[in-house]
Amino acid sequence: MPEKKQAILDIKSAYRCFLREFPDLFNSDEIREIRTLIKESIAHKPEVDWSSTHLQSTDHFTFSRGISAALELCRSIAPDRNMVLAMTLFPLLKYEAVEFDHLKDIYGSDVAMLLAGLKSVDSLYTRHGTASTENYRNLLLTMARDIRVIIIMTIDRLILMRAINHYEDQELVRRAALDASYLYAPIAHRLGLYKIKGELEDMSLKYTDREMFTRIARKLNETKVARDKYIADFIKPVKQKLEAAGLNFEIKGRTKSIYSIWNKMVKQQTDVDGIYDLFAIRIILDVPLEKERAECWNVYSIVTDMYRPNPARLKDWLSVPKSNGYESLHITVFGPDDRWVEVQIRSRRMDEIAETGVAAHWKYKGVKSENNLDSWMNQVRDILEDSVQSPLEHMRGLNMDVYSKEVFVFTPKGDLFKLPMGATVLDFAFHIHSRVGCSCVGARVNSRSCKINYKLHSGDTVEIITAANQQPKADWLNIVTTSRARNKIRQALNEISNRAIEIAKETLSRRFKNRKIEPDEGLMMKLIKRMGYKTVTDFYRDIADDKLQVNEVISVYEKLLEPEESTATVSAEEFSLQTPADSNESPASDVLVIGDGSVKGVNYKLARCCNPIYGDKVFGFISSEGVIKIHREDCSNAAHIRKRYPYRIITTKWSGKVGSQFVTTLTVLGTDDIGIVTNISSLITKQNGASLRAIAIDSYDGLFQGNITIGVEDKKVLDALIKKISTVKGVKNVQRNN
Repeated sequence: MPEKKQAILDIKSAYRCFLREFPDLFNSDEIREIRTLIKESIAHKPEVDWSSTHLQSTDHFTFSRGISAALELCRSIAPDRNMVLAMTLFPLLKYEAVEFDHLKDIYGSDVAMLLAGLKSVDSLYTRHGTASTENYRNLLLTMARDIRVIIIMTIDRLILMRAINHYEDQELVRRAALDASYLYAPIAHRLGLYKIKGELEDMSLKYTDREMFTRIARKLNETKVARDKYIADFIKPVKQKLEAAGLNFEIKGRTKSIYSIWNKMVKQQTDVDGIYDLFAIRIILDVPLEKERAECWNVYSIVTDMYRPNPARLKDWLSVPKSNGYESLHITVFGPDDRWVEVQIRSRRMDEIAETGVAAHWKYKGVKSENNLDSWMNQVRDILEDSVQSPLEHMRGLNMDVYSKEVFVFTPKGDLFKLPMGATVLDFAFHIHSRVGCSCVGARVNSRSCKINYKLHSGDTVEIITAANQQPKADWLNIVTTSRARNKIRQALNEISNRAIEIAKETLSRRFKNRKIEPDEGLMMKLIKRMGYKTVTDFYRDIADDKLQVNEVISVYEKLLEPEESTATVSAEEFSLQTPADSNESPASDVLVIGDGSVKGVNYKLARCCNPIYGDKVFGFISSEGVIKIHREDCSNAAHIRKRYPYRIITTKWSGKVGSQFVTTLTVLGTDDIGIVTNISSLITKQNGASLRAIAIDSYDGLFQGNITIGVEDKKVLDALIKKISTVKGVKNVQRNN
C-alpha cells in the first residue's frame, strides 16, 4: 500500500542520515536488519496509516516523526544508540505490529526498558484531560521509569510542534500547544535544554495566539539591526570603563524571546515598548569569593555614573539572597535614546549557581519547586552539561523514584488526583468529596470491578460506585490511609451516632407520654446511674443500638418513683405515719394541715418533681416508708399517682402560717441583649419575700434561655415576680417549671 511504501522510504532515507552524520551509531548491516524488521512487522497491520503525510492526533506516531526526533536528539544533545532504536521502533510496539518480547530478544533489556517507558507514558494521551495540572507533570515523571524517556518525549513534542504549523485540525493544534507550554517546556528548562524550552514556548504562543506572536515577531524583526547596534553601543563605553578599572569580567547582551516578552507584557499590562528589560546586559566578574560583593557594587557605581538608574527597579539580592540561594544585583538604567536597559551584575560563582546549581534558572523564573525533584533534576542537568563524549550513557539506571511515595489516578472524565502511596479506593472516594466517600460501595478501576480496599496504582482510571443506603462503618478506619479520609469517617460516624441518640431520646419521650408519665430530670439521672451508665450519651446510645429496651427503662423509672410497693392494699387511714428521724427530713409544723388536722408531728417532704410553694393547691402521697410527699395538684406525675395509688392519697392544705422561703425554678426566654440578665436579677433582689438562689444562662442565634432558681415566701410573691419579669424589655416568655 502507498503509506507502507512511504514509511519504508522514510526509514531508508533517515538511516542514511545516521550513517552520514553519526557513523559510529550503526553500520550498514545493522540498518538493513532494522529495515527488514520494520518492513515485515508493518505488513501484518494493513489497517494502520504508517505514512508521515497525515497526522491523526498528537499521539499518532509515525516512523518519520520518530526518526526526526532521533536525529534532533543526536544533533542537539548527544548520539545514543539505544535511544535512537527506541524512538524508531516505538511505532511498531504502539500499534502492536510486533511483540514486546521479540524486540527485547533482538535489541536487549535496555532498549526494552525504554520502549516500556514510552508505552507507559503514551497511555496518558488516551485520557480526556489535559496536561494543565501539576499532577499531570508528576505522573509523567512517575510513569516514565527512565529519565531518557522524558528526554525522548520532550524532543518528540518539539518535532510535533514544528510539524503542525497551519494544520487543519485547530483543536489538535491547541491541545498540543498547551501541552508543550505547560508540560514539556518546564521539563526542558529543568533539564537544562534551554534552546528546546525556548522554541517550545515560542511555538506554543504562536499556535494559541498567532496574532500576538506575529505582532511581537514583526516588531523585533523590524528593529533587529537597530537592536544589535544599540546593545553594542551600550556595551562599548561600559566595557571601556570596566577595563580601565582593572576588572576581569565577561559582558553579554541579549534580547528576550518572543514568549518571554509576551509574558512580561501580560504581567506588567503594557505593550512591547513598555518592557523595561527588553534589552538585558549581564556583567560576570571573575573575582575571589571575599571580594564578590564589593566588586559588584563597584560595577554598579561605574554603570550608574554613566547612565541614570531607576531606583524603583533596583533588586539587591547580594545583601539578602533569595531563599533558593540566588545572588545577583539587578539595576535598570536609562540608556541612549531614552530607552530602559536592565543590567545584571554578579560573580562567576553566582552565575554558575543561578544557571546550574541549587538556585537553577528554572526556579529563578518562578517554576514551582518540588522538594527532592530539585536535586534530582540538577543531577540530570550536570550529566547533560558534562563534557564527556556520551552523557546519555550515564543516565542509564538513574533513579526515577522521585514520586515513589505518591500515586496519581484519573477520574473517568480525565481529571487527575495525587494520593499517598498505598491509598485505596475508599481514600480516593473521600478525596473527591465526603458524600461520595460515605456512600462508596466499590469502584471500577480500569474498567474492572474492585472493592473499597483495593490499593491504587499510578495511571489507574477510577470510577467510584455509590449506593444511597450505604453508611460509613467503624472498620473503614482500618482501610483508609489518608488522614483526610480518616477524619471524614470519624466525623460521619459521630453524626450517625448523634442522630441515633436523638432518635433514642425521642422514642423514650414518646413512650413516657404514652404511659402518661412526665419524667423528672433528677430521677432520670438517678436512673441512668443506677443502671450502670457513666454518661447520658452511653445510656441513649445503648437504646439506639437495641442493647437496652425502652420498656425496661420505664419500668425502672416507675420503681424509682415508688421504690417499694406494699403487697397488701392499705388505705391512707391505716398507714402508720413516721415522726422526723433526722434533720434532713422536714420537721413537723403547722405550715401544712394534713388529713383532718388531728395528727401532729407528721414527717413530710416537698416533692422535687413539682416543688410546691405556699399557696399552691397540693395533696399528700404516703410513701411505703411512711413519709408523706407533698405534690402540687397540677404536678406532671399527679395523674399517674392518683390512678395507680388512690388509696395512698391524703388531703393536704396550707395552714396559713408561712415559714421559711420555698425554692422554685423559672424558665425565661428572650432576646440576647446586653444587660437583660442584670435587669432580671435586680427585679428578683428588690422583690419583697423573694431571693435569688442560682441562675444558668444559654445563648444561641441571638436568643437566650435561662433557668433561674429563687426562694419565695408564697405563690402570691411568685406570681407578682413572674408578672414583673415578663415586662422586662427583651423577655419573650417566663414560666414556672414543674
